Amino acid sequence: MSDLTDRVRGPLAPSTGVQQPLGIDDVEIEGGPFGRWQQINREAGIPLGLEQMEKSGAAPNLRLAAGEGGGSFQGYRFQDSDLYKQLEAVAWEHARRPDDGYRAFVAESAALLARAQRPDGYLNSHYQVVKPDKIFAELEYSHEMYCAGHLFQAAVAAARAGLGEELPAVARRFADLLVQRFLVDGDDGIDGHAEVETALVELYRLTGERPYLELARKLIDNRGKGLIAQTGLGPLYAQDHLPVREADTAVGHAVRQLYLEAGVVDVAVETGDEELLACSVRRWEDLVATKTSITGGHGSRHDGEAFGERYELPPDRAYNESCAAIASIHWNWRLLLATGHGRYADLIERTLYNAFAASTSADGTRFFYVNPLQRRADLFEDAYLGRRRDWFACACCPPNIMRLVASLGHYVATTDAEGLSVHQYVPGTIRAGGITLAVETGYPWDGRVRFTVRDTPGGEWTLKLRVPAWSAPGDLAPNADGYAEIRRDWKSGDTFTLDLDLTPRLVRPHRKIDALRGCAAIERGPLVYCFEQIDQGDDLEDLALLPEARLRTVERDLPGVGRTVQIEADALRLPPSTPDGLPYGTTPQDLQARTPVTATAVPYYQWDNRDGGVMRVWTPLA
Repeated sequence: MSDLTDRVRGPLAPSTGVQQPLGIDDVEIEGGPFGRWQQINREAGIPLGLEQMEKSGAAPNLRLAAGEGGGSFQGYRFQDSDLYKQLEAVAWEHARRPDDGYRAFVAESAALLARAQRPDGYLNSHYQVVKPDKIFAELEYSHEMYCAGHLFQAAVAAARAGLGEELPAVARRFADLLVQRFLVDGDDGIDGHAEVETALVELYRLTGERPYLELARKLIDNRGKGLIAQTGLGPLYAQDHLPVREADTAVGHAVRQLYLEAGVVDVAVETGDEELLACSVRRWEDLVATKTSITGGHGSRHDGEAFGERYELPPDRAYNESCAAIASIHWNWRLLLATGHGRYADLIERTLYNAFAASTSADGTRFFYVNPLQRRADLFEDAYLGRRRDWFACACCPPNIMRLVASLGHYVATTDAEGLSVHQYVPGTIRAGGITLAVETGYPWDGRVRFTVRDTPGGEWTLKLRVPAWSAPGDLAPNADGYAEIRRDWKSGDTFTLDLDLTPRLVRPHRKIDALRGCAAIERGPLVYCFEQIDQGDDLEDLALLPEARLRTVERDLPGVGRTVQIEADALRLPPSTPDGLPYGTTPQDLQARTPVTATAVPYYQWDNRDGGVMRVWTPLA
């Protein structure tokens, strides 16, 4: 049953694998947080992004490259990529809800890109306008292939969404140039920022042109051989310290590593390279065990936007870039399709509902670049750590967020030879090869998920439902991959209900995470919770949770947030601490007078929508 769907393919269309994704319009999300995010993305986010394409210089720069207009280049050398991600977001949104305005934007942008593109296929406004004599001469930091990769992904989206052939034609001309220079002619240059690898594979899947796949494989196999010129940041920064097949742990710039891993899995799947797939799985296992925040976020250091050492996971200085969350979802989705293991869907869920969802304000118009797990009262940095902002000079995150939200349906369900697998629980409709499955749920606020078969092709098939690792299995024992299997000759009108355990839980960190010793966090279902000052009657910094705290859920409407489920926890209030000499002593502070109080937590993804004050995910235990 793996060929159940052949409709509007989504961002990923592998030719093989244990699971096959559905088409972008085969899943209709009709509520819940996913539905809300898609609604505000369409009504607020994408319009903001389209406006910023002019204000930020992304479109004007390309006009300069085309010999049109005046002025000077604006922004960073990778400014073109903002437009490419915006084009991809518009394409997937058009596939979901067709709109003539989206069609016009893609057509106008494609025409501009065609005018700006050189006759040989090269396209990068910064190097064409500012450094025409340095084309492909500064690959260690030029982002030329990185930008090309986002162009290729936008072109794939436009093609699959039925938005004409001009954007794919522009992309193919550039891809053919890369193939000629870096594959046929033997140039061993590698972009310091991985991304083009996964994009080349998807362009291969779209066109059938194998040289695109072969170039992606070459770029991956050559990384780690010292072919990337040094920039002063060291070889780990660009994952050039070890060959990909030998590296055991994620290092350097987090987004680069995670985009590289997506390409590694893509190449492994399309070439049948089991060794290549295994090395990516090996790094995934190490990353999850030692370098992943409770929210699913990645990147512990502001310096180099990088992974730190194993168990280096500070809550206050956590970087957890929004783009890293997106790249992580891309990698995990590929691993899920390649292996069928539910642990990858578990991490996608954790990342979506926490690290990724927190990146955007409740109204969809402001964004976090960095997603810390603690905000102190005397925070003085505001460029990336303060309140969410409507845009950034380096605006890699907002259009990246928009393209993922527009394509969220792609990550809900898959097919295989046995039937249909559901990985993420959202209210709506799933269609695949004669099957129509209606899903009713209040998830993640309510753990009950009800499935009704509306149409079925007849004969037996298996419905596989992911049982998250955080939930007790109940009456349905999951298989080795983490899925409950129900096989039967389904009839129209048949129903099945999955009940997941949403009992709030107090979570403690691994003993090797020094920054979190003596602390705990609260989770409920897939949601990580945090404490904000606005909900407390006392100074949040003077609160400590009881080790056996009772956790009580309360449903409320919060200004700026809307309807949510808060958690009230038993806590103690310590006496206020005042500066008086060194902040050390011989008497444990927890022996001082303490007063029982109730601390109130809110889902982490909903923080910073009210007062912008103190916040903690990890809270000291009394």
